[in-house]
Amino acid sequence: MPKSWTLDDMPSQKGRTILITGTGGLGFEDGLALAQAGGDVIIAGRNPIKGADAVRRIKEKAPQASVTLEVVDLASLTSIEALAKRLKETRDHIDVLINNAGVMTPPTRETTKDGFELQFGTNYLGHFALTGHLLPLLMRARASRVVTLSSIAVRSANVAINFNDLQAERGYKPMPVYSQSKLACLMFAFELQRRSEEAGWGVTSIAAHPGISRTDLLHNGPGRSSVQGLLRSFTWFLFQPVAQGALPTLFAATSPSARGGAYYGPDRLGETRGHPTEAQIPRQAMEKHVAHRLWETSEALTGISFNAQVSPSELTGLNPTTIRREG
Repeated sequence: MPKSWTLDDMPSQKGRTILITGTGGLGFEDGLALAQAGGDVIIAGRNPIKGADAVRRIKEKAPQASVTLEVVDLASLTSIEALAKRLKETRDHIDVLINNAGVMTPPTRETTKDGFELQFGTNYLGHFALTGHLLPLLMRARASRVVTLSSIAVRSANVAINFNDLQAERGYKPMPVYSQSKLACLMFAFELQRRSEEAGWGVTSIAAHPGISRTDLLHNGPGRSSVQGLLRSFTWFLFQPVAQGALPTLFAATSPSARGGAYYGPDRLGETRGHPTEAQIPRQAMEKHVAHRLWETSEALTGISFNAQVSPSELTGLNPTTIRREG
């Protein structure tokens, strides 16, 4: 693991197509850094005005950048499928998918357009469905990667996948439900790596978390006047800059040293800040039988079968035991 990895260590991204969900905060910083490195960047978000502003800001800082906006609502399976359809019509492949966008701790239980609890449905199921739809494009890349964002919140010992109340219909507590969604993201990243190796998809799956970063998640979720929002506003100095928080994701997405099935986060103060390093994996995230059940449940809920997305011809020439990596 290289010491103090920074953007200066990022290899050129020329010739690579990169899709990032989320147009603000970490998503914006990911898009800016990858566009500056020469990548063909697509940022995807549900607010076209905010998204267009993000594209404008990136091009102001990097006039030669290739960056475009796609509108998608991760709280809608129909919207996700429509995005995937557009990309399949306009792109030959996708080299990197960064599953970044998220919703954090709305004070009352809300649901997605498909009836899922909002945090679980957006943070996890939306990205599960998006990855499944885009699997053929990822398989056509030479060394594709999927980077899925988890959270330091999953380290609590009492965080688990509650299959008896997966959608928090019996009882809704904002933070535990958020933590469950991010544990699901982490388990998905590991299970995707295992299944890719077994099936020969040639997709490298990696997880990352940003530590505690100065994003707008707490302002957009519980609100600026909530206890969490006020904490975020008045103790801003405890949160590292967003650009710093984006480094573990960018390391996972670009570094030749990043390993499939690994988990990266900041290296200092209990993984709250610093430079990318291998993150501590909570015990519950390593339970393969739970991950398998979660995957099967997710396919049933979203109607997305990963195997069904792959035609036999797309597996031709792939070695099931080999992870394709950048040279």
